[in-house]
Amino acid sequence: MRLLFSIGAVLVAGVLAGGDVASIAAPGPKFESPKNQPQRRAEDKDAQAVDVELILAVDVSYSMDMDELAVQREGYAQAIQSKEFLQALKAGPNGRIAVTYFEWAASGDQKIIIPWRLVDGPETADAVSAEIMKTPIRRASRTSISGAIGFAVPLFDEDPYRGLRRVIDISGDGPNNNGGPVTVARDAALEKGIIINGLPIMVKEPSYSTMDIDNLDYYYEDCVIGGPGSFVIAIKDRDKFKEAIRTKLLMEVAGRTPERPVMRVADKEPRVNCMIGEKIWSDRWGR
Repeated sequence: MRLLFSIGAVLVAGVLAGGDVASIAAPGPKFESPKNQPQRRAEDKDAQAVDVELILAVDVSYSMDMDELAVQREGYAQAIQSKEFLQALKAGPNGRIAVTYFEWAASGDQKIIIPWRLVDGPETADAVSAEIMKTPIRRASRTSISGAIGFAVPLFDEDPYRGLRRVIDISGDGPNNNGGPVTVARDAALEKGIIINGLPIMVKEPSYSTMDIDNLDYYYEDCVIGGPGSFVIAIKDRDKFKEAIRTKLLMEVAGRTPERPVMRVADKEPRVNCMIGEKIWSDRWGR
């Protein structure tokens, strides 16, 4: 089952009621853990055991303007420090996660900003947040979601920690237009029991110059995300950027999805051509 959310609808539904999303981390009638979610067993009291191994894969392609990139950085940094995030963290069976953060653009352009770090409380969360913010913002050419997924998957083998879940969290503002087909990369990750969630950024009107598309949230739903309980939170309002990031991280840390999603999409024929980005690029540049 895959879930699709609009951040505006999530707010209306009360997930961010009063700016507080800590309830995601606590048992309650409005939320349930994904059923049949694949888990990797970690030995009890193992010093390396964490609740989730979380990879944050962040788009820095030229279609993202500098303001978006800055708000995106701040959103992740502030979310990791937030009291709601720390409450969700402590609600897990191990009370800690492992996280790594990298930026991506073209198929061969990925840069690790935060290597694997253990987050188990305010001090480690503050350290990760500070490390995210101190790195200079950069931009690069092309958009290869498939390259980002392909780069992310082997990182789990390098992680010294072992989690009950493995999640790749992808944010971006356009479709795949470089590297291999995104569905091939996605399916290869899913075969390894990895969950992929998405944060499509839709705060600007699609334009030919940036090769954006309408319904990017549908594209992410049909072509990018996957795995039990996987979900999309679409950002359509720049003012809700940071809240959307926080909501997504809380859900991933708590291992929860809303019981009554705004939209439920069965695994049927894609509503969007999963090669649309490659087609736009070919039509524009003739290759």
